[in-house]
Amino acid sequence: MARVAAPRKKRPRGNIEQLPSGALRVTVFAGVDPVTKRRHRLREIVPPGPAADAEAQKVMRRLANRVDERRNPRTNATLNQLLDQHLEMLDLEPNTIEGYRELADNHIRPLIGTQKVGALGGDVFDSFYAELRRCRRRCSGRPFLEHRTEDPHDCDDRCRVHVCRPLASATVRKIHFVLSGALKRAVRWRWIAMNPIDQAEPPPQPRPSPQPPTAEEAARILGEAWSDPDWGLLVWLTMVTGFRRGELCGLRWRHLDLDAGVIALERSIGQRSGRTWEKGTKTHQHRRIALDPETVGLLVTHRGRCEARARAIGVDPAADSFVFSPAIDGSEHLKPDSVTQRYGRLAARLGIKTSIHKLRHYSATELITAGVDVRTVAGRLGHAGGGSMTLKVYAAWVSESDQRAAASLFSRMPARPQPAVSTVVAPSAEARSPYEKIAVQLREVIESGALAVGDAIPTVATLAADHGVVVSTAQRAVSLLKAWGLIDAARGRRARVISAGTISESVSGQLSASAGILTEADGEPAVAGDGEDAMAAPQLWAITVRGPDGHRYPPRRVTEDLEQPDSFRPHLLAIARMEAPQHTDGGESWIGDFELEVREPGKEHQDPELTLRWQKP
Repeated sequence: MARVAAPRKKRPRGNIEQLPSGALRVTVFAGVDPVTKRRHRLREIVPPGPAADAEAQKVMRRLANRVDERRNPRTNATLNQLLDQHLEMLDLEPNTIEGYRELADNHIRPLIGTQKVGALGGDVFDSFYAELRRCRRRCSGRPFLEHRTEDPHDCDDRCRVHVCRPLASATVRKIHFVLSGALKRAVRWRWIAMNPIDQAEPPPQPRPSPQPPTAEEAARILGEAWSDPDWGLLVWLTMVTGFRRGELCGLRWRHLDLDAGVIALERSIGQRSGRTWEKGTKTHQHRRIALDPETVGLLVTHRGRCEARARAIGVDPAADSFVFSPAIDGSEHLKPDSVTQRYGRLAARLGIKTSIHKLRHYSATELITAGVDVRTVAGRLGHAGGGSMTLKVYAAWVSESDQRAAASLFSRMPARPQPAVSTVVAPSAEARSPYEKIAVQLREVIESGALAVGDAIPTVATLAADHGVVVSTAQRAVSLLKAWGLIDAARGRRARVISAGTISESVSGQLSASAGILTEADGEPAVAGDGEDAMAAPQLWAITVRGPDGHRYPPRRVTEDLEQPDSFRPHLLAIARMEAPQHTDGGESWIGDFELEVREPGKEHQDPELTLRWQKP
């Protein structure tokens, strides 16, 4: 009779051993560690007690089930080991990877780098973020002297008592992003079953707060930069195009079609410490940027200047030369860090707290304020997402543009009957405002014969640089000369003198009249102010509505003509209805309860140049 083999006893998945303290240690085999290639075991301690044996059996079954369901950590690797492998496998720009390494070395590794990946949880990350927001130096909380250098030195006033400064929320979010990417990779490698950082709560995304230089600051910066024509053109081009510093450094002459007035932006220069390299643009987009005739003329002059310098020392320009180059033949590009440092020194000399990247904000906000659609602005700046990022960053300026659009629609409605108004007189001939002073000086040059009929007057850019004003102010001076009948100016060509005589009697009479706008007809504005810009061409103004209770609502920027004060009326109606619905209705009977203060942009905290008040109909 055949023997029946006894069923083989199943080998236990783990073991239970008693420790000297009386506690029980449960160990379950969980495979081979993919990092160390050693046997990986799950362990858990059961405290001593009358039910310790039964509890140990439950723990062993639970750990075994986790192994069967692949919910257990498959490695004892630490976060440092995970970061090492994760950063090695990233396929990103060198600058980006180096930035991630710095965040890991300076903040992640010192605090939680030795933690096992499988032991990480939401509580660990929340405590980690709280420590970073307490002090970026991760001090112990006890006072100590923070030395200016770690080298041997004699202490001076730069060695100060340490004051805790939190790490910026944006930096903490970057750290969270680095950790999230590394732990997602650990889940894909099946080192862990779930991503523990999903349970953590990083600080909220800071609201974008672009701080472009004001029009006055931009004029001062540009005026100082033009002392070096090459440097002045670089600053000018940054303001006009909004290019990033690396894109300016990587610009070559072959990227420019000066006949068509277009720049084809394709390349950029990256830099890390002293190392530089040529690469694609930040968003890997090829952009075609249209240029105005003034900028095209400046680039043509710059190219001739570069070629003349090369010929002067007997060399030919490089075949693929850079537009901005420290080399005579244009064969080398500028270093982005050098551009940043030079601009920083320029701003410091002027006492302006800004950076060259904020010129990019200046270009964007000026375009949006001028009414350019957001998608076009995003295309010029190279923003991804078809304008979503532009909307997010420049929301305040987009809101102002939308308000202007509403006011423009209102102004195109069929006109209602209006009582006759008195004539708007021009500003005093004393030429108190900057654009008047420029116009009067040019008129004197023309009347003296220094500029004859047919001669071209200086360009708007030259006038702005010579007088230390913004381009729009110089353009107003040219418009005033045209109104006097002294020059002929048209878009796309140089303004030329057409008359060497004095201005007409009608204009002269206006110039000698007293300043101000005072009308008495019902429904029309009563204006009080110094009247400097009463004859101004359409330009950008900062307007502030003052309510019946004296409260001033946030200023808006609009483009209107002070010669037509009623053009500001739709803006007051729109702003008042939006900001003070409790004082308004569908009609206009309340308009006399509000005032509209008009100031130059950047001077919102100064006394208004004009105050408009419409009488109740």
